Amino acid sequence: MGVAKYIIKLTEEERAELERIIRKHTTSQSEARRTKIILMADEGTKRMAIARELGIAQENVVTTWIKRWLEMSDRVVAERLQDLPRSGAPDTFTPEQLCQIVALACEKPENYDRPITHWTNRELAEEAIKQGIVESISASYVGQLLKKNDLQPHRTRYWLNSKADERKEERIVDICEAYRKALETEQEVVFSVDEMTGVQALERIAADLPMSPGKPLAREFEYKRHGTQTLIAAINVATGTVQGVCGDTRTEADFAKFIEHMIESNPGYRTYHFVADQLNTHKSETLVRLVADYCGIDKDLGIKGKQGILKSMETREHFLADTEKSVIFHYTPKHASWMNQIEIWFGMLVKKVIKRGDFLSKDALKNKILAFIDYFNKTMAKPFKWTYQGKVLTA
Repeated sequence: MGVAKYIIKLTEEERAELERIIRKHTTSQSEARRTKIILMADEGTKRMAIARELGIAQENVVTTWIKRWLEMSDRVVAERLQDLPRSGAPDTFTPEQLCQIVALACEKPENYDRPITHWTNRELAEEAIKQGIVESISASYVGQLLKKNDLQPHRTRYWLNSKADERKEERIVDICEAYRKALETEQEVVFSVDEMTGVQALERIAADLPMSPGKPLAREFEYKRHGTQTLIAAINVATGTVQGVCGDTRTEADFAKFIEHMIESNPGYRTYHFVADQLNTHKSETLVRLVADYCGIDKDLGIKGKQGILKSMETREHFLADTEKSVIFHYTPKHASWMNQIEIWFGMLVKKVIKRGDFLSKDALKNKILAFIDYFNKTMAKPFKWTYQGKVLTA
């Protein structure tokens, strides 16, 4: 492809994002220059003129960034302006590796014998390699990953009434142990479960323009809203297969009904384990009554807000997490939903179906999601290689 063929045609959305980057006080000089290259190229400015205007010694630098912008059309705007990973680093990382790097970024550096208060991209990359999470990774790639997950180790802010989870390490070890055992026993099954709420059924007001040499697929910026759906889904940790239901709500009754569906549609196990976050609907009265009924517990459950097992979120969690039953819940630590494997799968769903989807109605969105679940189970399902273990508990 000749140089003349590298023509940039920005969407309104892309131009707005690039202009926002230019206005940010935290934007680096190199990123600002690259942003200006793309904006000026879209306005029809010749490459030589761009180089002269921006004080760039070599015109081929302008061509390089225009070419990279076009070749990375499937990436978000910020990623298309970043340096490529250094030589020797893999082009892609598995969802499990990315999850573990995010988990590492949420830990204190002092836990890894580093006498510093917060991570830098370079130190986080070094530690990821040291821990064996990846063979190599660049600091710039780590920076992109943190930005994508809205993590900012270099920043602090004051907060009030957001207490840390006192049982964080205990919960991490419990969940990692459940994931490990899921691959070792045929009598017990482990499901990672959660809701994906507010999934929008967006219809583009005009059809996409197909990809052609030098031009990525072009999408209409404007759209119509047709409402939202909530997906409640679970992934079988041992097999990687997914089950899910779509609906208009996510009440405690919806969640309890889904748990009942999961048990009934997967018969024959001695014990059913469910990994979930600490949303109140995951510790509800409805769920407690369902589990008690399935496990044949006929004792008085008490009264919500007053006494017994139903009294509070804490008492209900204690009952649901009790290992002496045939249905056991394992709860992720607060602010650590990344430990729930279904979140990895939700990321795949967004990337492959929702982000570039065109849905004429809520039913169309629902049908596309359910069709992808079937497709995923037939062609891609496999257990995640979960190696994160957290800190070892000591007596």
